[in-house]
Amino acid sequence: MPLPFVSEASCRDDINLKKQSHKARQRYMDPHTGQCTELVVQAVKPASGTNIKQVRITDQTRRIPKLVVSLFRPKSCSMMDVLVFILLWPFRFLICSIHLLIWPLDGLPKGGMGGSIDVTEYPPYLMCYWGHLWAARSQKEYTVFESGEERRKRAPSRAVSVANSITRLLRPRQKRKDDPPSMAPAITSTPESAPHSFYPSRLVILRDDVWEICDDHEKIARHHYFAVTYRQSDILESGRGEDEFIASIRSAASQCEMKAYWLDLECMGNTDEEKHLDVYQLADIYRGAEFTLVALPKSDDPTNAQSGEAWSNWSDRVWTLPEILLSKELRYMVGPKGPVAMVTLRELAVFAYGHDSEEAAVVNACGGMDRLYQLEHLTFLKAVIWRRGIAPQDPEKAPPKAQSRQSKGIDSLSYEAEKVYALMAFFEHRIMPFPPESDLHALARLSMINDGYRIAERMLSMFPQDIPSTSCWYADDDQYKAQFWDIEPEVQVAGVTDQGALVLDGCRAASIRWKDFPEVGVQTTESGFRQLVAKIAVFGIPGFYAFAVQWIPWLWISPAEVLAIALFGWATILLILGPFMIAYSISGRILFTQPFLVGVKGALKVEEASHYLYRAWLVRPRLAYTTSGSVLAKHAGEGDIREGDRTQYDEVKDLKRDDLYTLIDTSTGTLYYFTANRPPTVCLYTGREGGLGRFVLCSENCTANELHKETVLRMPSQIHRSMRSCGWLAIGCVEE
Repeated sequence: MPLPFVSEASCRDDINLKKQSHKARQRYMDPHTGQCTELVVQAVKPASGTNIKQVRITDQTRRIPKLVVSLFRPKSCSMMDVLVFILLWPFRFLICSIHLLIWPLDGLPKGGMGGSIDVTEYPPYLMCYWGHLWAARSQKEYTVFESGEERRKRAPSRAVSVANSITRLLRPRQKRKDDPPSMAPAITSTPESAPHSFYPSRLVILRDDVWEICDDHEKIARHHYFAVTYRQSDILESGRGEDEFIASIRSAASQCEMKAYWLDLECMGNTDEEKHLDVYQLADIYRGAEFTLVALPKSDDPTNAQSGEAWSNWSDRVWTLPEILLSKELRYMVGPKGPVAMVTLRELAVFAYGHDSEEAAVVNACGGMDRLYQLEHLTFLKAVIWRRGIAPQDPEKAPPKAQSRQSKGIDSLSYEAEKVYALMAFFEHRIMPFPPESDLHALARLSMINDGYRIAERMLSMFPQDIPSTSCWYADDDQYKAQFWDIEPEVQVAGVTDQGALVLDGCRAASIRWKDFPEVGVQTTESGFRQLVAKIAVFGIPGFYAFAVQWIPWLWISPAEVLAIALFGWATILLILGPFMIAYSISGRILFTQPFLVGVKGALKVEEASHYLYRAWLVRPRLAYTTSGSVLAKHAGEGDIREGDRTQYDEVKDLKRDDLYTLIDTSTGTLYYFTANRPPTVCLYTGREGGLGRFVLCSENCTANELHKETVLRMPSQIHRSMRSCGWLAIGCVEE
């Protein structure tokens, strides 16, 4: 994907965090130098004029081993390749001998000496996140969210979010007795300081045939109440004013012989701080009510609960599910003078939600008909809440009478993160609402405070159909068809940045090589004395020749002349036998391969990849297509061996996509095809699912010091042991 034209960008290095300027092109952290370097990508068909430099596919294998292998193995078994092999054999033999004479140290590939290698890790990722956190998991961390400026935007310092306790209130919004009237109620951080030192605030109570808003603790404690749920636009757009609507609720209270009720129009706070606290405790309001009354607008057929669009319109609200699922009992009323009727949770779900499977699963679980694993239950709840509408935030777009309510500071539910605040009603720990934050910021905070569910960590390992350009960790679906609870995270979220990026701790990461195929070291089965002699003997060829040439011109008749001639002859024999001894020294079964992740733009066959990686070895290790590691993978299906279908190359090549890439893992000998907007340069191990590891492939945004998720592969979990642990990493936005 082409990047916008920017002449220059700046970033910081990984050592002293000194600023440096560079061209605004895709870059990566070089694992060998620790410097931010311009990305060069090898491609099957290099294209010019792109924002990323593309080059032909090459390898770093030494020349002599490649020539030796070409002496013993034709390119293929076709007649043409065999004929070319025979015709070029003398020329290749001569070139190989000359190389051995000039530079014999080039005679063995990396790892060939001694039959073992020292490097057992993937090239590491050296950069880490060095910026401030907007919100953190630990209260000891400095965060912008808790800084003075942001705190002033939210509320006084006493109204903080619960971090390590579960607060459950017995009545609507409560405050401490020693708080001044203008101070919003504080949220306790320990259970010991909870309900007994609080008194409830604000219920509408009938006293002496007069309805009045009461905040007297002693009086409220003696009254049972019901809560009201309604759709604001239905009430206001139908021509009913607030006063008329309130009168209808009081009439319903008389029908039900109730002397107290909770209605947001009358009972929610007037200041921003009080409104935030009311939203925080909204779940407790509906839990404590004797029943919840669903107020619907007047219908053409008020005797039929299923008539009109009233139920479907009401169910589009974000707060619908918390209101009904947390209630003890449900009732409904159609129109201002309609009778109040009982309705079961299942009946209401049929009226309001139809036959949606996820809504049905949630309702059945809450109704005790089905048992759902808690995380599964919360996952369904998130899905159905996310499909609900959002209250208008722009006063100009709200209905006329809603504008007047907002101007008075009465409307308390206009939050960008409204869906998250509705979802948090079902969690043990909650977060204090903060109007400027986005839903992803709020979701990250909710996930951190409820660590047992690890919502954000699970989302990170999922591969959605569309990866967001910002906050790319967020996911609603998974292209591998895995459910949310199927993923077992292996990382922890330490915090979230002001741009919505997750900061991860405990990551294992590896750099992906794009510029060429490296010289791969191996460990072989053959490491006996004869192979060792063959390896060492080749190194002495230039020395034998140098000694012989030095003494032959000066000694005419002496034993030294005979020795020099013998050395010259021995060196010549070694020179002739050199290619064969090199071939013998690099033979043997390969047991272990140095780990590398190598990327290529375009589709590459396993035969071609094996040729570039192991062209210096007579016995090549097996390289195979992945069976289920990518969304483009295809299982062979038949046979006794679990392996990828070889036809997947033809299918991928026929796609003719410019965003197609090939990844080769030398540790397991597996080839993966995937698509991405930008070539990923970092591979992160983030979790496990279905017997394989979840590996997130990311591109680097050095300017923002963040990574961006490009794709997710399912690779064998054991390879993470060859990845080096790194510091904090931020998974966030793509470079702009």
